[in-house]
Amino acid sequence: MVNPSASNGADMTASTPLLAQDVTLGYDRRTVATNLTVGIPDGSFTVIVGPNACGKSTLLRSLARLLKPEAGAVLLDGKDLRSQAPKEVARRVGLLPQTATAPEGITVVDLVRRGRYPHQSLLKRWSADDTHAVETAMERTNVASLADVPVDELSGGQRQRVWAAMALAQETPLLLLDEPTTYLDVAHQIDLLDLFADLHRQGSTIVAVLHDLNHAARYATHLIAMRDGEVIAQGPPMEIVTAELVERVFGLPCVVIDDPVTGTPLVVPRSGAPGLEG
Repeated sequence: MVNPSASNGADMTASTPLLAQDVTLGYDRRTVATNLTVGIPDGSFTVIVGPNACGKSTLLRSLARLLKPEAGAVLLDGKDLRSQAPKEVARRVGLLPQTATAPEGITVVDLVRRGRYPHQSLLKRWSADDTHAVETAMERTNVASLADVPVDELSGGQRQRVWAAMALAQETPLLLLDEPTTYLDVAHQIDLLDLFADLHRQGSTIVAVLHDLNHAARYATHLIAMRDGEVIAQGPPMEIVTAELVERVFGLPCVVIDDPVTGTPLVVPRSGAPGLEG
């Protein structure tokens, strides 16, 4: 059963470094969500799921300071996100956007180096720590061999890993990921999600928008299910992912079984499966 208290944010605790509080979000006079309250538990791997146009990426953009709420506020460490200096926010919150455009002709290593910008100032210039952060990020995302290649010559999947490297080089305690597995084949999807899971185990708070519900259930410690700009349920996947929830959120008849590898919920669609009717 879905925990009713999870549907409106009532289960949030004080340990919430990033909080969208009673926000109304929209674009070009089109309202996407109204009076939405969502908190990100500290130290969690939070995944936001839901059908297309449900508001999940819009919510993430507001958490990343890219979209100003029409009402309400997003709080970072208890302070209005909009009142904080962009560079200060960038030292706390990193973002891997769904689509990003690199400057023409820029090489992989130069793009990844831009992840260190929030750590630079008139008094603090490039250091050995910055070089180490960039090299480590490129190694972990398997783009070190592409260091001198122009980004615009890469495949879509390679570009996505380069942007991931730039986000990692930023070394923020909070990392926001908007559909990070876009353009990647299934093997590279798992590689990248394993990387983010490893960052989470090392203490990072991760927030990701994912389309694949089974990936979400496998990697998330905290799942937020949205539909039509509302949070339908939130909590640990083992507690909230049921066939009833999947049908309510996605309109998909299914059965939910234990993943034979991880024991996490595994959604098996009924559609197109002979013998599973009824």
